[in-house]
Amino acid sequence: QLQLVESGGGSVQAGRALRLSCPASGTIFRLNSMGWHRQAPGKQREFVASISNSGSTNVADSVKGRFTISRDNAKNTVYLEMNSLKSEDTAVYYCVFTQLSTNSWGQGTQVTVSS
Repeated sequence: QLQLVESGGGSVQAGRALRLSCPASGTIFRLNSMGWHRQAPGKQREFVASISNSGSTNVADSVKGRFTISRDNAKNTVYLEMNSLKSEDTAVYYCVFTQLSTNSWGQGTQVTVSS
C-alpha cells in the first residue's frame, strides 16, 4: 500500500504560479509512472500530466506550455509547476502513482485561481 500526500495548493490570482509536490512512500518498484489529475466542481476528474521513471512526459493540451511535470526518483516525489494560472485551473489536484497496473491516489490539494 502506497501513501501519497500532496502539498503546495492554495489560492492565487490569475497569472500567478504554484508548485505542487507529492512524495510517495511504501513498496516502490523501479518501473512506474507518477502524475497529476484534477477535478473541478461539477466536473469529472481529468488527466493533467504524467511522467515515467525514465522521465518521459505527457501533458494535457489544456495546460501544455504552462504546466511542467518533473520527478525526483531518489525521493520518489513528483512535482507540478503551474505557471500563468487561469480561473479554469481551479480544481482539486490529485497525485497518482502507477505500478504493476495499479493506481494509488493521494487525498488531493485544492487550487483556487481568482480572476
